[in-house]
Amino acid sequence: MIETNVLTITQLEHRYGGVTVLAVPFFELARGRHALLLGPSGCGKSTLLHLLGAILTAQAGRIEIDGVDLAALAPRAADDWRGRHVGLLPQQLALVSSLCVRDNVLLPAYAAGLPADEQRAQALLAGLGLADKAHAMPHQLSGGQRQRVAIARAMYTQPRLLLADEPTANLDDRACATVVALLARQARDANASLLIASHDARLVAALPGAAVLRLPARGELPCAA
Repeated sequence: MIETNVLTITQLEHRYGGVTVLAVPFFELARGRHALLLGPSGCGKSTLLHLLGAILTAQAGRIEIDGVDLAALAPRAADDWRGRHVGLLPQQLALVSSLCVRDNVLLPAYAAGLPADEQRAQALLAGLGLADKAHAMPHQLSGGQRQRVAIARAMYTQPRLLLADEPTANLDDRACATVVALLARQARDANASLLIASHDARLVAALPGAAVLRLPARGELPCAA
């Protein structure tokens, strides 16, 4: 079977204050495959995630996701496209404290102007071991449970691309392996591509077979493996 790319990056550059903070000559990721975006703090990992999620617009080069050139999207179209095609798991989980777990999972539907599918939300929660927490409030959950709620929210719209920002920060080895396995399983079930940004070298062993894009110190060229 011929693999098709869900993501292609070509000659990408981004600058702040005239200083280049990100340079990716070329990278591609096939549909359903995994990738690791590795590098130290401040090397541009979060910037790249924001570019891939059409939160920022690339200043030079091209990002194409599932055949869509992100630079060609107007701001409102970018918001709509993101809500329907990209799942984002931020480092700060950003659950809404005034909403119950189920309604936090349904937020992407509201943001994208889609009908709320409560059965899908409940199925996602059940698959993540949270079937009995749908009506709980975020403050009633453990840290691991809140992270699983955020994973369910990121997967709600069955995204083409799942982006996770430092999901294993401050976790021990067992919890690290558990979170990576959860993300990989959710991506596989949705036939989504998974890209994890991290400075955690343990992820190379935790996600065998993943493509690796390393963002080194500024001024050096990144490399893919």
